[in-house]
Amino acid sequence: MFRIKIRPYNLLFKRPAGTSRGVYTDHKVWYVVFQDEEDKSHFGIGECAPLHDLSCDYTPDYVETLTALCKITEEKQQVDTELLRNYPSILFGLETAMRHYQQRTWQLWDAPFSRGEDGITINGLVWMGDHASMMAQIESLLSTGFRCIKLKIGAIGFERELDLLRFIRSHYTSKETTLRVDANGNFEYNRVLDKLHQLAELDIHSIEQPIPAGQWQKMAGLCASTPLPIALDEELIGVNDPSQKRILLETIRPQYIILKPSLHGGIAGCTEWIELAGEMNIAWWITSALESNIGLNSIAQWCSLFNNPLPQGLGTGTLYTNNIPMPLEIRGDQLWFGKGTGETEGLGELLITNY
Repeated sequence: MFRIKIRPYNLLFKRPAGTSRGVYTDHKVWYVVFQDEEDKSHFGIGECAPLHDLSCDYTPDYVETLTALCKITEEKQQVDTELLRNYPSILFGLETAMRHYQQRTWQLWDAPFSRGEDGITINGLVWMGDHASMMAQIESLLSTGFRCIKLKIGAIGFERELDLLRFIRSHYTSKETTLRVDANGNFEYNRVLDKLHQLAELDIHSIEQPIPAGQWQKMAGLCASTPLPIALDEELIGVNDPSQKRILLETIRPQYIILKPSLHGGIAGCTEWIELAGEMNIAWWITSALESNIGLNSIAQWCSLFNNPLPQGLGTGTLYTNNIPMPLEIRGDQLWFGKGTGETEGLGELLITNY
């Protein structure tokens, strides 16, 4: 029989992370620790990492909700996926803690990635900032060997952002470097089509969430007429019922959906999205959502099960000064899992210390 402990932790960014919603300097998360009552060395850890300005389950009484749902999970000695359907960040933490508890190792699935035999190709991420800082990020990623780069746009003016994209295209063709952009719903609907055409001239792979979420008919019209593929992200947040998921995808018919377990229904809910997308020939990829290495490890190992050839968005493990050590490493443009340093380092105090 296990008991659940809740451990708050404040992740500190190495440098401010800018999005169209604002700038992150820290990120508060909660680790849920399943610990066997008799064998204290038998434990499982999951991460609940809501984004206060984005998650559908984040409220001022988040900790009270988390505590109550952990108590129910203790009483049932299992994770009730249906009960937790509308609490994606909590579901993700509890279902991955259970997986770790059952496996008794950070190798959560038996797959080539989890065995350290294969890496997962990922995109390099350029955060919003001034022109100089974004250019420096781009040059660093290109020199490191990233072949897929994603830029968050909407902060410094569209023309200046086009200049950055033109800089990359002047040095690398679309066959050499894939470019993705993420508007975070920042474009006005009456001007968006013109911007999409300008982006398409630069052989952009896709644009995430060009207009704000919740405008299904407008987004459907864009997806039907767009000159470059559109990927839904924020649009999926809060759509947790399977029937509503189907209605959304059938209505909008996007070219891609982007899945973040902490935001889009945990592992269980994202699996539903993938199955529905498969039925409708909608492509997808998986992204972490500013979790620490605890959450990133779970997402990456689950992601690897699908053998999706597209670059995934799993490069957030290097963002923090105080990340939890885990056997994850970026080599070139791939994320790798190993059994070396970090297997247990830092986790003993996580079990017994209140941060």
